Amino acid sequence: MTSARTYWHEDAACRGADPDELFADSTRQNRAKAICTGCPVRTECLVEALDNRVEWGVWGGMTERERRALLRRKPHVASWRHVLERAQREHEQPRAS
Repeated sequence: MTSARTYWHEDAACRGADPDELFADSTRQNRAKAICTGCPVRTECLVEALDNRVEWGVWGGMTERERRALLRRKPHVASWRHVLERAQREHEQPRAS
């Protein structure tokens, strides 16, 4: 029997990172974003930040400024999970020539 993870952050690439790195000022946010590259729970992380309007830090590879811009462009999204999962599926589909 496979046990389900209790919290998505148990599998996060940043779970052992210094919080000061993840909640860095704008000049150091690219380093924080690099931690997110290839993270197995990047979508869950970003959903958490978008759905809960988290104002600080890098979450799911996006800075607070990037998340605010996305929220302004799509103010009527009730759940970001569906939006991000659909976008991920579309991105992974082989492109027709």
